[in-house]
Amino acid sequence: MNPLGVTVSTGFDARLRDFLRDQCAHTTTVVVGRNQSAYSCGGQDRNVYFLESGQIKTVMFSRSGKECLLRIHTPGDIFGELCSLGGVRRESAIAMRDSVVHRMSYERFLSAITAAGFVDDFITHLTRRLAEQQQSITHLVTVDSEQRLGEILLDLARKLGRGDERRPCITERLTHEELAGMVGTTRSRVGHFLKGFRDRGLIEVTSASRLVVDQERLAAYLESRCV
Repeated sequence: MNPLGVTVSTGFDARLRDFLRDQCAHTTTVVVGRNQSAYSCGGQDRNVYFLESGQIKTVMFSRSGKECLLRIHTPGDIFGELCSLGGVRRESAIAMRDSVVHRMSYERFLSAITAAGFVDDFITHLTRRLAEQQQSITHLVTVDSEQRLGEILLDLARKLGRGDERRPCITERLTHEELAGMVGTTRSRVGHFLKGFRDRGLIEVTSASRLVVDQERLAAYLESRCV
């Protein structure tokens, strides 16, 4: 499990994604502007979402307002499926970039996956998703900020990186504020940690302010801090 919660495809995830693409004619298309919510914690939303373009993060908040990042979704991902548990939303889905999503009511979604023979696989998928969320929350309170930032950069490099396989460039331009929200710390601390990573040759910042991550060296550095 990756601690950040960047989505990692399984065989079922890929089949479900292809299936929902075929179902887009039966969905409502919604444009979610940057920093706007597709749905919010406490809402009664009973829809499943398919991300066509953009970037969506799902987060939970402490009583003090501290953000706990659960997962980052990129085009082709499904999110919001925990509405199947009933009741109010326990997390918020917030656009990190202007995003286009397809929204399908859970009742239609359930009927469609039943007809396609996906129900048992979907239950397994939900169980895994809940376990991942629990681990993400545990990770937030048990691992220090520098470690979380490093792991986030590794996961983003795997998910969004392009170019050199060993030193991929994260194609999305990420601000210190956005990274601070993902890590659960301050912008100044993120800047301090990034400078340390650069000084050690673990990352590079391009002229276009994109991050290049040396995955092997960064992973080895994080591992050495756990010893």
